[in-house]
Amino acid sequence: MFEHKHINFEALNKKAYNLRWANVPEGVIPLTAADPDFPCAPEIAEDVQRYAAERYFSYAPAEGFLFFREAAAQFYASKRNYKVSPEYILPIDSAAFGIHLVCKTFLQPGDEAIIFDPVDFLFKFSIVDQGATAIPFKVPIDPIEELDYEKLESLISAKTKMICLCNPLNPTGKVFTKEELKKIGQIAVKHKLVIMSDEIWSDIVFSPSTYTSIAAIDSSIENHTIVINGFSKSYALAGLRIGMLATTNTEYFKKLFDASLHGATIHGANVLAQVAATTALTKCDNWLNEFIQHLHGIRALGMEKINQINGFSCYAPQGCYLFFCNITQTGYSSSELSDLLLEKAKVYVVPGLPRWFGDAAEGYIRICFSTSVEVFEEAMNRIKNTIQTP
Repeated sequence: MFEHKHINFEALNKKAYNLRWANVPEGVIPLTAADPDFPCAPEIAEDVQRYAAERYFSYAPAEGFLFFREAAAQFYASKRNYKVSPEYILPIDSAAFGIHLVCKTFLQPGDEAIIFDPVDFLFKFSIVDQGATAIPFKVPIDPIEELDYEKLESLISAKTKMICLCNPLNPTGKVFTKEELKKIGQIAVKHKLVIMSDEIWSDIVFSPSTYTSIAAIDSSIENHTIVINGFSKSYALAGLRIGMLATTNTEYFKKLFDASLHGATIHGANVLAQVAATTALTKCDNWLNEFIQHLHGIRALGMEKINQINGFSCYAPQGCYLFFCNITQTGYSSSELSDLLLEKAKVYVVPGLPRWFGDAAEGYIRICFSTSVEVFEEAMNRIKNTIQTP
């Protein structure tokens, strides 16, 4: 299912936007937005078609279809050791909307929230959009380097209302250990902070690393946690705009539901997207396991190829299908190098600019590898040749 011949480039060129195939000139390889080049599992398409065949697209319940919420609860219980009732799971329009909704619900102008540095821009954007301030906590690029918990706690003030966790961490690929999560959670509980845990990458973890949800550490940490998840990274469903929020804190859930505007029909998860996500959770384990196995292979290939390029160095990501490459020895800035690669190599990568990942990302580029071996090898060869002969 994950061989080069299974990629439909004609479809990608028409449908894959957000810095990807439909946005770039012909001949450019986009290793940009974290979205697979492979089609979704056939079971998902079949179930969506089956639902659509009845030709009724009526409103779903404001709280979402029960079958979706039950499937999600089973997923959390069996795969994350997190016991949450279907009653407290809310299907939403993407994990990105979930991040924004949590910030909208729990932050006021003048508040502060702690985010990682580097991390995806959506965290800072969602915080600032509420009139609050994002306080960066620098996380080592090396995934095995120890976190500075004293520094983390020193960032907390009377204005701090939330800690924003991204696990696995986009862009570095770090997977937080149970011990690390426990320390972060204990700090949050001590200071009565909401823990927003973005777990959209939680399926994409490379052996020997294992995934732990911070909500599964202990009951006190669980009671402070809101878990956000989605289906774009694991199941190639970005365009269906589907995610979910979960929390065992009933007060949190009521506030989130009210702020979501689902009850007013202003927002709500698309019915076809809920069908697709339910199928992903209940019928697509084999597809996902094969995808992760494929990614293991590309990860190994990438570590070999990237570290052979003059001026490039990269730690092996523990999770996410992303390489976060140190390019300081090339003599280029992140922006300069990404421009050079786009112009000369015809390879599109994401520069480590503050607007994308925070201040700590300068000197890095992010390379997405959720594609075929052939596409990835061609891109690496182009980059290597360009750097050697700029």
